[in-house]
Amino acid sequence: MSVRTSSVVVVTGASAGIGRATAVAFARRGDRVALLARGEKGLAAAAEEVRAAGGTPLVVPVDVADAAAVDAAADRVEAELGPIDVWCNCAFTTVFARFTDITPAEYERATAVTYLGFVNGTRSALTRMKPRDRGVVVQTGSALAYRGIPLQSVYCGAKHAIKGFTESLLTELRDEGSSVHVTMVNAPGVNTPQFDWVLNRLPTRPQPVAPIYQPEVVAGAMVHAAEHPRRRAWYVGTPTVYTILGEKVWPQFMDWYLARSGVQGQLTSRETRPDDPVDLWEPADGPDGQDFGAHGRFDDQAWTRDPQLWAGRHHGAVAALGAAALAGAATLLRRR
Repeated sequence: MSVRTSSVVVVTGASAGIGRATAVAFARRGDRVALLARGEKGLAAAAEEVRAAGGTPLVVPVDVADAAAVDAAADRVEAELGPIDVWCNCAFTTVFARFTDITPAEYERATAVTYLGFVNGTRSALTRMKPRDRGVVVQTGSALAYRGIPLQSVYCGAKHAIKGFTESLLTELRDEGSSVHVTMVNAPGVNTPQFDWVLNRLPTRPQPVAPIYQPEVVAGAMVHAAEHPRRRAWYVGTPTVYTILGEKVWPQFMDWYLARSGVQGQLTSRETRPDDPVDLWEPADGPDGQDFGAHGRFDDQAWTRDPQLWAGRHHGAVAALGAAALAGAATLLRRR
């Protein structure tokens, strides 16, 4: 199934980071893009970027942890933009801390946004897509859906849950013979503003696990996944592939390696301050906040291209080249 042009696309978490970059990427196709998030300053700025990119924006402030509010948002989207063709779940929040330093209320809130927010969005999408027997749900996954790392128990737990939930849903849709598709884009460390606004109990501000990619790389994969939804999962970044393979082949080594270097590899030299913004309970770009944009503060380190994703999109050509290379090598050996 290919997504038609000028689609109606819903993007949650659209005020910043991957969600914002994804909204702009769909806008470049001329799509009508509904922007769902809590932060109204970020939503307003995202709407301007969508408009400038050639899309039609609709701003819908909503907390994705509230199932009824998400469903009401979906009603508004269909009333104002038309039937939803693509729903992209990108919204999340988290806590950077050791597990025992996170309160039960904080854990529940982060899980409600990051995991149940995906569940709520997917439910609202399928309620409308299944009777029409068309549509695509794209989940923003992660390498950390396959392998947990230190200091991110909330996020890793939620991403593991999203992976399991999505796989269960995918099999149900196939059993029903539905033409609605669900797919997952698994991301590496990405240069987003989250590292400056999530609740942080570490002595310094955190950073993405290197190598770091720009959010537009993931956003391009989200659009491609919506256009090619029969593939159950996409993997952005060579580190994502290595992480998943490492966990499957030698999990004990991954335990040792992450215990040895996983904490320091996520810390920067920038000290944590009492007045740092926190988006767990309220949006960081609230009345006294700012528009954070799609990018974080790691532009000088971030990759703008991903050879692995290109190879994934063109696996037939890569396989053919590999076969040709092997055939050539075999010919040379025979001549010798």
